[in-house]
Amino acid sequence: MTESSKTFPELVKGVRRQLRISQEELAHELGVSVATINRWENGKTKPFKLARAQFDAFCEKMTERGKLKGLGGKS
Repeated sequence: MTESSKTFPELVKGVRRQLRISQEELAHELGVSVATINRWENGKTKPFKLARAQFDAFCEKMTERGKLKGLGGKS
C-alpha cells in the first residue's frame, strides 16, 4: 500500500507513531477531544472540514520541521 492510498484512520495512526505522541497529545494539538481522535483512528467517524484542515495544517507544520516524513497525499 502506498502512502497516498492510506485511509484516514491509517494516516492518523501513522502520524502519531512517527511523532511518538499519544492520542491525548494529538487531540490537544488539534483542539479536539481524545474520544474524537480515537473514533478517527477506529474508523467510526471522519473529521468535519475544519478538523481535517487543522489535521492537515498540523501535518504540514511537522513536515516542515522535519519531524514527519512520507505521508503522501490527502485521503
